[in-house]
Amino acid sequence: MSKNKDDAPHELESQFILRLPPEYAATVRRAVQSGHVNLKDKLSIELHPDGRHGIVRVDRVPLAAKLVDLPCVTESLKTIDKKTFYKTADISQMLVATVDGDLYPPVEEAAATADPKANKKKDKDKEKKFVWNHGITLPLKNVRKRRFRKTAKKKYIESPDVEKEVKRLLSTDAEAVSTRWEIIAEDETKETENQGLDISSPGMSGHRQGHDSLEHDELREIFNDLSSSSEDEEDVNILDTEEDLERQLQDKLNESDEQHQKNEGTNQLVMGIQKQIDNMKGKLPRNPRQGKAPGRSHYEGRKPGSQEQVSGSSG
Repeated sequence: MSKNKDDAPHELESQFILRLPPEYAATVRRAVQSGHVNLKDKLSIELHPDGRHGIVRVDRVPLAAKLVDLPCVTESLKTIDKKTFYKTADISQMLVATVDGDLYPPVEEAAATADPKANKKKDKDKEKKFVWNHGITLPLKNVRKRRFRKTAKKKYIESPDVEKEVKRLLSTDAEAVSTRWEIIAEDETKETENQGLDISSPGMSGHRQGHDSLEHDELREIFNDLSSSSEDEEDVNILDTEEDLERQLQDKLNESDEQHQKNEGTNQLVMGIQKQIDNMKGKLPRNPRQGKAPGRSHYEGRKPGSQEQVSGSSG
Protein backbone atom coordinates (compact mmCIF):
# COMPACT_ATOMS: atom_id res chain seq x y z
CA MET A 1 0.00 0.00 0.00
CA SER A 2 1.44 3.33 -1.05
CA LYS A 3 1.79 6.05 1.53
CA ASN A 4 1.14 9.67 0.63
CA LYS A 5 3.38 12.44 1.84
CA ASP A 6 0.39 14.35 3.17
CA ASP A 7 -0.58 11.55 5.60
CA ALA A 8 -0.11 12.49 9.24
CA PRO A 9 2.45 10.42 11.18
CA HIS A 10 1.11 7.69 13.41
CA GLU A 11 0.92 8.51 17.10
CA LEU A 12 1.20 6.05 19.93
CA GLU A 13 -2.01 5.55 21.81
CA SER A 14 -1.95 6.79 25.40
CA GLN A 15 -4.79 6.20 27.82
CA PHE A 16 -5.85 7.32 31.29
CA ILE A 17 -8.79 6.68 33.59
CA LEU A 18 -11.49 9.37 33.91
CA ARG A 19 -13.13 9.58 37.34
CA LEU A 20 -16.27 11.73 37.53
CA PRO A 21 -18.82 12.46 40.28
CA PRO A 22 -21.61 9.81 40.34
CA GLU A 23 -24.31 11.90 38.63
CA TYR A 24 -22.02 13.00 35.79
CA ALA A 25 -20.57 9.50 35.42
CA ALA A 26 -24.09 8.11 34.86
CA THR A 27 -24.69 10.69 32.11
CA VAL A 28 -21.48 9.80 30.28
CA ARG A 29 -22.16 6.05 30.66
CA ARG A 30 -25.61 6.37 29.08
CA ALA A 31 -24.20 8.42 26.19
CA VAL A 32 -21.51 5.83 25.46
CA GLN A 33 -23.86 2.84 25.69
CA SER A 34 -26.46 4.45 23.44
CA GLY A 35 -23.87 5.10 20.75
CA HIS A 36 -24.57 8.81 20.62
CA VAL A 37 -23.21 10.31 17.43
CA ASN A 38 -22.39 13.71 18.86
CA LEU A 39 -20.47 12.44 21.90
CA LYS A 40 -18.21 15.48 21.75
CA ASP A 41 -21.18 17.63 22.70
CA LYS A 42 -21.75 15.53 25.80
CA LEU A 43 -18.12 15.20 26.90
CA SER A 44 -15.03 17.31 26.31
CA ILE A 45 -11.64 17.43 28.02
CA GLU A 46 -9.25 20.37 28.02
CA LEU A 47 -5.82 20.25 29.65
CA HIS A 48 -3.83 23.27 30.80
CA PRO A 49 -0.23 23.86 29.62
CA ASP A 50 1.23 22.42 32.84
CA GLY A 51 -0.19 18.99 31.87
CA ARG A 52 -1.55 18.36 35.37
CA HIS A 53 -4.71 20.46 35.53
CA GLY A 54 -7.63 20.78 33.14
CA ILE A 55 -11.37 21.23 32.64
CA VAL A 56 -13.86 18.42 31.91
CA ARG A 57 -17.24 19.47 30.50
CA VAL A 58 -20.25 17.13 30.80
CA ASP A 59 -23.41 18.50 29.16
CA ARG A 60 -21.63 21.87 29.03
CA VAL A 61 -21.07 21.81 32.81
CA PRO A 62 -17.40 22.56 33.63
CA LEU A 63 -15.62 20.44 36.21
CA ALA A 64 -12.14 21.02 37.62
CA ALA A 65 -9.81 18.12 36.85
CA LYS A 66 -6.37 17.04 38.04
CA LEU A 67 -4.15 14.36 36.49
CA VAL A 68 -2.60 12.12 39.17
CA ASP A 69 -0.16 9.20 39.11
CA LEU A 70 -1.56 5.83 40.18
CA PRO A 71 0.44 3.55 42.51
CA CYS A 72 0.28 0.65 40.04
CA VAL A 73 -0.11 -0.01 36.33
CA THR A 74 -3.38 -1.28 34.83
CA GLU A 75 -3.55 -3.00 31.44
CA SER A 76 -6.19 -1.87 28.96
CA LEU A 77 -7.75 -4.45 26.59
CA LYS A 78 -10.04 -4.26 23.56
CA THR A 79 -12.37 -6.88 22.12
CA ILE A 80 -14.72 -7.17 19.15
CA ASP A 81 -16.41 -10.54 19.67
CA LYS A 82 -16.07 -10.67 23.49
CA LYS A 83 -13.87 -13.75 23.08
CA THR A 84 -10.54 -12.44 21.86
CA PHE A 85 -8.90 -9.57 23.74
CA TYR A 86 -6.11 -7.31 22.53
CA LYS A 87 -3.92 -5.27 24.82
CA THR A 88 -3.85 -1.62 23.84
CA ALA A 89 -1.98 0.29 26.55
CA ASP A 90 -0.67 0.44 30.11
CA ILE A 91 -2.63 2.91 32.23
CA SER A 92 -0.70 4.63 35.01
CA GLN A 93 -2.57 7.94 35.38
CA MET A 94 -6.09 9.02 36.30
CA LEU A 95 -7.95 12.27 35.62
CA VAL A 96 -10.00 13.12 38.71
CA ALA A 97 -12.84 15.62 38.13
CA THR A 98 -14.49 17.46 41.02
CA VAL A 99 -17.29 20.00 41.29
CA ASP A 100 -15.73 22.23 43.96
CA GLY A 101 -12.31 22.68 42.40
CA ASP A 102 -10.52 25.61 40.81
CA LEU A 103 -11.05 25.67 37.09
CA TYR A 104 -7.96 27.81 36.61
CA PRO A 105 -5.51 27.14 39.46
CA PRO A 106 -2.72 29.66 40.02
CA VAL A 107 0.44 28.89 38.10
CA GLU A 108 3.48 28.36 40.32
CA GLU A 109 6.40 30.47 39.19
CA ALA A 110 9.65 28.55 39.38
CA ALA A 111 12.34 30.59 41.10
CA ALA A 112 15.49 30.62 39.02
CA THR A 113 18.43 29.33 41.07
CA ALA A 114 21.95 28.46 40.01
CA ASP A 115 22.11 25.35 42.19
CA PRO A 116 20.98 22.30 40.16
CA LYS A 117 20.39 20.26 43.33
CA ALA A 118 17.91 22.82 44.64
CA ASN A 119 16.03 22.83 41.34
CA LYS A 120 15.93 19.03 41.33
CA LYS A 121 14.52 18.99 44.87
CA LYS A 122 11.83 21.52 43.96
CA ASP A 123 10.78 19.45 40.95
CA LYS A 124 10.58 16.36 43.14
CA ASP A 125 8.42 18.15 45.71
CA LYS A 126 6.18 19.38 42.92
CA GLU A 127 5.68 15.86 41.59
CA LYS A 128 4.69 14.63 45.06
CA LYS A 129 1.56 16.79 44.91
CA PHE A 130 0.21 14.66 42.07
CA VAL A 131 0.91 11.24 43.61
CA TRP A 132 -2.29 9.25 44.24
CA ASN A 133 -2.13 7.06 47.35
CA HIS A 134 -5.10 4.83 46.46
CA GLY A 135 -5.86 2.28 43.78
CA ILE A 136 -8.91 2.26 41.52
CA THR A 137 -10.85 -0.18 43.74
CA LEU A 138 -11.92 -0.04 47.39
CA PRO A 139 -9.59 -2.81 48.69
CA LEU A 140 -6.63 -0.78 47.43
CA LYS A 141 -7.38 2.26 49.56
CA ASN A 142 -4.17 3.84 50.85
CA VAL A 143 -2.22 1.07 49.12
CA ARG A 144 0.88 3.15 48.53
CA LYS A 145 1.56 3.48 52.27
CA ARG A 146 0.31 0.04 53.31
CA ARG A 147 1.95 -2.22 50.73
CA PHE A 148 4.73 -0.33 49.01
CA ARG A 149 7.95 0.26 50.91
CA LYS A 150 9.87 3.48 50.64
CA THR A 151 12.51 3.84 47.98
CA ALA A 152 16.02 3.32 49.31
CA LYS A 153 18.18 6.41 49.19
CA LYS A 154 21.54 6.47 47.49
CA LYS A 155 24.34 6.07 50.02
CA TYR A 156 27.23 6.37 47.61
CA ILE A 157 28.81 9.60 46.49
CA GLU A 158 28.65 10.54 42.84
CA SER A 159 31.89 10.14 40.93
CA PRO A 160 32.34 13.84 40.03
CA ASP A 161 32.38 14.75 43.72
CA VAL A 162 34.93 12.02 44.43
CA GLU A 163 37.21 13.18 41.63
CA LYS A 164 36.92 16.74 42.86
CA GLU A 165 37.93 15.73 46.39
CA VAL A 166 40.89 13.66 45.14
CA LYS A 167 42.16 16.57 43.07
CA ARG A 168 41.87 18.87 46.07
CA LEU A 169 43.88 16.48 48.27
CA LEU A 170 46.58 16.07 45.62
CA SER A 171 46.90 19.83 45.19
CA THR A 172 47.23 20.38 48.95
CA ASP A 173 49.91 17.65 49.14
CA ALA A 174 51.85 19.28 46.33
CA GLU A 175 51.71 22.70 48.02
CA ALA A 176 52.74 21.36 51.45
CA VAL A 177 56.36 21.69 52.61
CA SER A 178 56.39 18.18 54.08
CA THR A 179 53.93 15.44 54.84
CA ARG A 180 53.96 13.00 57.75
CA TRP A 181 52.66 9.44 57.74
CA GLU A 182 52.69 6.63 60.30
CA ILE A 183 52.49 2.84 60.14
CA ILE A 184 50.24 1.41 62.86
CA ALA A 185 50.58 -2.27 63.76
CA GLU A 186 47.49 -4.45 63.37
CA ASP A 187 47.98 -6.08 66.77
CA GLU A 188 45.47 -4.42 69.12
CA THR A 189 47.05 -5.71 72.35
CA LYS A 190 50.45 -4.23 71.60
CA GLU A 191 50.10 -0.80 70.03
CA THR A 192 53.36 0.33 68.54
CA GLU A 193 53.76 3.59 66.75
CA ASN A 194 56.60 3.87 64.32
CA GLN A 195 58.50 7.04 63.93
CA GLY A 196 57.05 9.31 61.28
CA LEU A 197 59.00 9.70 58.09
CA ASP A 198 59.25 13.12 56.47
CA ILE A 199 58.84 13.01 52.72
CA SER A 200 60.63 16.04 51.34
CA SER A 201 59.13 18.33 48.77
CA PRO A 202 60.80 18.87 45.37
CA GLY A 203 62.57 22.00 46.66
CA MET A 204 64.55 20.18 49.39
CA SER A 205 68.13 18.95 49.10
CA GLY A 206 69.13 15.59 47.69
CA HIS A 207 70.87 14.60 50.96
CA ARG A 208 67.53 14.65 52.79
CA GLN A 209 65.93 12.56 50.05
CA GLY A 210 68.69 9.96 50.33
CA HIS A 211 68.30 9.82 54.11
CA ASP A 212 64.54 9.27 53.72
CA SER A 213 65.11 6.49 51.20
CA LEU A 214 67.56 4.78 53.61
CA GLU A 215 64.99 4.94 56.40
CA HIS A 216 62.36 3.53 54.04
CA ASP A 217 64.67 0.62 53.11
CA GLU A 218 65.43 -0.11 56.76
CA LEU A 219 61.74 -0.13 57.58
CA ARG A 220 61.07 -2.53 54.70
CA GLU A 221 63.83 -4.88 55.93
CA ILE A 222 62.35 -4.85 59.45
CA PHE A 223 58.93 -5.84 58.15
CA ASN A 224 60.46 -8.56 55.96
CA ASP A 225 62.31 -9.99 58.99
CA LEU A 226 59.12 -9.93 61.04
CA SER A 227 57.15 -11.70 58.34
CA SER A 228 59.86 -14.34 57.84
CA SER A 229 60.11 -15.03 61.60
CA SER A 230 56.35 -15.45 61.84
CA GLU A 231 56.46 -17.91 58.93
CA ASP A 232 59.27 -19.87 60.65
CA GLU A 233 57.24 -20.10 63.83
CA GLU A 234 54.26 -21.42 61.95
CA ASP A 235 56.39 -24.03 60.10
CA VAL A 236 56.03 -26.88 62.63
CA ASN A 237 56.83 -30.53 61.94
CA ILE A 238 53.36 -31.93 61.58
CA LEU A 239 54.53 -35.56 61.46
CA ASP A 240 56.22 -35.31 64.87
CA THR A 241 53.12 -33.88 66.48
CA GLU A 242 50.94 -36.61 64.95
CA GLU A 243 53.30 -39.36 66.21
CA ASP A 244 53.34 -37.89 69.73
CA LEU A 245 49.57 -37.67 69.75
CA GLU A 246 49.22 -41.27 68.54
CA ARG A 247 51.66 -42.47 71.21
CA GLN A 248 49.74 -40.67 73.96
CA LEU A 249 46.45 -42.14 72.80
CA GLN A 250 47.94 -45.66 72.74
CA ASP A 251 49.26 -45.26 76.30
CA LYS A 252 45.85 -44.13 77.51
CA LEU A 253 44.17 -47.10 75.84
CA ASN A 254 46.63 -49.53 77.48
CA GLU A 255 46.01 -47.97 80.90
CA SER A 256 42.25 -48.25 80.45
CA ASP A 257 42.58 -51.95 79.42
CA GLU A 258 44.69 -52.75 82.51
CA GLN A 259 42.20 -50.99 84.77
CA HIS A 260 39.34 -52.90 83.17
CA GLN A 261 41.12 -56.24 83.72
CA LYS A 262 41.77 -55.39 87.38
CA ASN A 263 38.12 -54.51 87.88
CA GLU A 264 37.04 -57.82 86.32
CA GLY A 265 39.42 -59.79 88.63
CA THR A 266 38.09 -57.98 91.69
CA ASN A 267 34.50 -58.69 90.69
CA GLN A 268 35.25 -62.41 90.26
CA LEU A 269 36.92 -62.56 93.71
CA VAL A 270 33.95 -60.86 95.36
CA MET A 271 31.52 -63.26 93.68
CA GLY A 272 33.55 -66.29 94.90
CA ILE A 273 33.56 -65.03 98.50
CA GLN A 274 29.82 -64.40 98.32
CA LYS A 275 29.22 -67.98 97.14
CA GLN A 276 31.30 -69.41 100.04
CA ILE A 277 29.31 -67.35 102.55
CA ASP A 278 26.04 -68.62 101.10
CA ASN A 279 27.25 -72.25 101.34
CA MET A 280 28.29 -71.82 104.98
CA LYS A 281 24.92 -70.32 105.85
CA GLY A 282 23.19 -73.37 104.36
CA LYS A 283 25.26 -75.82 106.48
CA LEU A 284 24.63 -74.08 109.86
CA PRO A 285 21.73 -75.59 112.07
CA ARG A 286 18.69 -73.48 112.75
CA ASN A 287 18.16 -71.98 116.31
CA PRO A 288 15.14 -73.70 118.05
CA ARG A 289 14.36 -70.57 120.07
CA GLN A 290 13.45 -68.35 117.20
CA GLY A 291 10.86 -66.49 119.26
CA LYS A 292 13.43 -65.19 121.70
CA ALA A 293 15.57 -62.31 120.77
CA PRO A 294 19.18 -63.51 120.37
CA GLY A 295 21.76 -62.41 122.88
CA ARG A 296 19.20 -61.53 125.64
CA SER A 297 19.84 -62.70 129.30
CA HIS A 298 17.30 -64.37 131.68
CA TYR A 299 17.38 -61.52 134.13
CA GLU A 300 17.03 -57.91 133.29
CA GLY A 301 18.99 -55.41 135.18
CA ARG A 302 17.61 -53.32 137.99
CA LYS A 303 15.74 -50.28 136.87
CA PRO A 304 17.14 -47.00 138.05
CA GLY A 305 15.25 -45.66 141.08
CA SER A 306 13.59 -49.04 141.90
CA GLN A 307 14.38 -51.44 144.81
CA GLU A 308 12.72 -54.49 143.26
CA GLN A 309 14.43 -57.08 141.11
CA VAL A 310 12.38 -58.16 138.19
CA SER A 311 12.88 -61.76 137.21
CA GLY A 312 12.90 -62.83 133.62
CA SER A 313 10.90 -65.58 132.20
CA SER A 314 12.32 -69.04 132.88
CA GLY A 315 10.97 -70.37 129.64
